Amino acid sequence: MTPSPHFAGRFAPSPSGDMHIGNLRTALLAWIWARRSGRDFVLRVEDIDRVQEGAAERQLEDLKTLGLDWDGDALFQSTRHDAHVDAINRLKDHGLLFECYCSRKDIREAASAPHVLPGTYPGTCRHLSDADRARERERLAKNGRSPALRLDPKVDEWTIRDALFGEISEPIDYVVLQRGDGTIAYNLVVVVDDDFQGVDQVVRADDLLTSAPTQAYIAHELGIAQPSYVHVPLVVNEGGDRLAKRDGAVTLRELLDGGWTVEDVVGAIAGSLGFEARTAAELLEVFDPAAMNRDQWVFQPPQF
Repeated sequence: MTPSPHFAGRFAPSPSGDMHIGNLRTALLAWIWARRSGRDFVLRVEDIDRVQEGAAERQLEDLKTLGLDWDGDALFQSTRHDAHVDAINRLKDHGLLFECYCSRKDIREAASAPHVLPGTYPGTCRHLSDADRARERERLAKNGRSPALRLDPKVDEWTIRDALFGEISEPIDYVVLQRGDGTIAYNLVVVVDDDFQGVDQVVRADDLLTSAPTQAYIAHELGIAQPSYVHVPLVVNEGGDRLAKRDGAVTLRELLDGGWTVEDVVGAIAGSLGFEARTAAELLEVFDPAAMNRDQWVFQPPQF
């Protein structure tokens, strides 16, 4: 069934620098999935953290150069602060947040305990007494700090459905939703802003798959419909690590400056997915999700 025109897919880059070919591949796939399903395609610049001057403008130019178009103007996340604060207050009113007084060192040490899953926060501050909380607030205040706010879920796990991975159930982590400096964190703002932009289809790299159930649970608690998910294969370097600019000539501008054409870039991306195409429009035409190569793409930067 073709969705209503206000439904959308999206791409949401962080303007911390120029996008590399892995980012461009994900953007291209998000655009294809939206266009092939009759959805709008929207952009959101996630500029509330780690912003490099001029990066957002270069990223939008690179997407146009690649052959992508989008509906409406790009949304800058920094303009949405009031909506993010409102969401924090709603979760607080529903008893879904708790204060966390831990330092990064405290968290590292707690997360390394034998009974704790790697990368998760064990809930150290979740069940403190009122007296303990008052004492911890005073301790932080003496050092000019404030507590962070973490999600206090009412369920142990949540399930999402992904077009490539099927049903995925994960424990709900006690993620930080507001940092001690007042910054509203990614796991909340991504949910609030997807809803604002009418996004009901989230296409992104599969390193974010395990965070999707927590975000879907947050959406549920805010009364937001859970989107459909498509977590696409990550692009990695020869060592198997997520591709980064330090790996060599990996940004669109570096590749073009080195002698590649836009057609070469799109052709390489298309080939990594198992298709032959030289433009975004051609790839849109031949793309078939069922035939897509689902392996990670090991990208070897050309030596110019």
